[in-house]
Amino acid sequence: MKPWAIGKANRARPVGPDEPTSKCPGNQRGLYTVSMPPRIAIPAPPSLNDLLGAAGLERLDDQTASHFETYFSLFVRWNARINLSSVRDEEGILSRHIVESIAVAQSLPQGVATLLDFGSGGGLPGIPIALCRPQIAVTLAESNGKKAAFLQEAVRVLGIEAKVHPDRAEVLGESFDCVTMRAVERMPQAVTAAAKLAAPNGWLALMTTDSGLAELQVAAGEQFHWEQPARLPNSDSRILALGRRVNSQA
Repeated sequence: MKPWAIGKANRARPVGPDEPTSKCPGNQRGLYTVSMPPRIAIPAPPSLNDLLGAAGLERLDDQTASHFETYFSLFVRWNARINLSSVRDEEGILSRHIVESIAVAQSLPQGVATLLDFGSGGGLPGIPIALCRPQIAVTLAESNGKKAAFLQEAVRVLGIEAKVHPDRAEVLGESFDCVTMRAVERMPQAVTAAAKLAAPNGWLALMTTDSGLAELQVAAGEQFHWEQPARLPNSDSRILALGRRVNSQA
């Protein structure tokens, strides 16, 4: 007689000769047999360099990739406590935030020596830029005290030369070759303030959407000449818009 297994709706069914089984204790008269689910091979998650390659971006050297692994781990831990980002899952943080920020770093014009990450939050895209383009002196401006504390810890752990400004960027009183910004509250007003911090012939680098670009270009002012926006990886709507200041007037 064939052994029996628990099937749908807790009904017993015969077990096939090749079906994996597991014995469980039954009553005093003997044992009953329960069928076990087949083993499923779970593929390893893709590495950061795999994601960069799939997006058509340059791969990182081993040392830089290791620094990004450290930053990613730190970001995930702090994000669970102080809400650095509304994206909570690790895959989303990696593919949405990290890969997009690396794309920005690789797209910035040559000759940029100083850069301000306006409203840096969790260091995006400022910290990836500092890791990918170490020749750029990066300032991370963030007025939220808890987020600024994270930035200071990230800079310390990673050993990068970036400077944290734990206050509003508008009070810096200096100009930069490039000012970067991703989605922040009241973004048009923030872009107007950021435009004033771009040096003559300096750049605004805005991570935005197709639908939001026109409003931000108006907010920046007529002194900026805009290049064709670049599509960010794995997105149908998110873009990087680069605008260059064509005169020195604020």
